[in-house]
Amino acid sequence: MPRSKSRPPKNQPWESGWSPDTSRVPGTRRLWLAGALAIATVAACVTAIVVTEQRADDPSAAPGRATAADPSGPGLISYGTPSPTDTTPPGGKSASPSARTTTSVSEPQGSASEPQGPASASPPAGPPKSPTSQPGSSAPKPTTAWRSVRSANYPERYWHVSGGVVRLDAVRGPESREDSTFRLVEGLADSSCQSFATADGRYLRHRDFVLRADRDDGSSLFEKDATFCPRTSPVSGAIMLESVNFPGRFLRHKDFTLRLEPYQRGGLYQADSAFRLVSGLA
Repeated sequence: MPRSKSRPPKNQPWESGWSPDTSRVPGTRRLWLAGALAIATVAACVTAIVVTEQRADDPSAAPGRATAADPSGPGLISYGTPSPTDTTPPGGKSASPSARTTTSVSEPQGSASEPQGPASASPPAGPPKSPTSQPGSSAPKPTTAWRSVRSANYPERYWHVSGGVVRLDAVRGPESREDSTFRLVEGLADSSCQSFATADGRYLRHRDFVLRADRDDGSSLFEKDATFCPRTSPVSGAIMLESVNFPGRFLRHKDFTLRLEPYQRGGLYQADSAFRLVSGLA
C-alpha cells in the first residue's frame, strides 16, 4: 500500500514540485458567499416592506388591529353611545290600555250658535241621506272646540248627562253646563261618522236603545254603539243621527230621554229627531 506523501509547506513548493494555484484571486469563495447573503437579506427586507404596506392599506387584513372606524379599539379613546330616548311616562307607568287617540271632526250641517224657533217642515218621502256639500263650496275644516247638542223643537233644552242617561234638559248651573258639553270626534267604528266624548273620558252610546254615557271597554260592540252618522234633516239647519250598527234607527227624544227608534214619516218624529250642534255651554 503506497504511502501518501505529505504536503510540503507552502513556503517551500519547489522542493516537491508543487506550486500554489495562481489562477484565482485569494478569498473569492468568501466574496461570493457574502454577496449572496447580502442579496438574500435585501430581498427579504423588500418583501417585508411590501407586505407591511399592503396590510396597512387593507384594515381587514389584520383582524386584531383597531382602525379609525372603530373608536372602541385598543389604544383609542372611546366615547359612550347615547342611550335611546326613554318613552316611558314619568313614574315608569305605561299608558292606559283603554286610552284612545281620537281626532276631532268637522261639524256637519246643523251647527248653529243662536237659538231658533220650533221646527215646522213637511215629512220627507223616505229616510234621510247623508248631507253633501254644495258645488263650489270648500269642505269645513276640522275643529277642536267642544259642542253642545240642542233640540230643534225645544231650543231651550240640550243633551244633558244625568245619572248616566242622556236627557233633554234646560240649562241650569255650571255643573249642568259641563254635563251638556261634548267633544265631537271621529266615529270609533267608522271614521266617516261621529262619536261624542264627555269631559271625564266617557262616550255616549246606545244600550237597550237608550243613549247613555259609558266607559269604553274596548269591544267592537261598544265602538258601534257609540258611533252615529249625520244625515240630512227635513228641519232647516238641523241634522239627524243614525246608528252605525242599526241602520234605519235614529236618535230622538221621547219623554225628554234620548232613545234610538226606527225612522218614521210622522211630523212629531221628524221634529224630535232633529238636532243642532252649537258652541259648548261649559
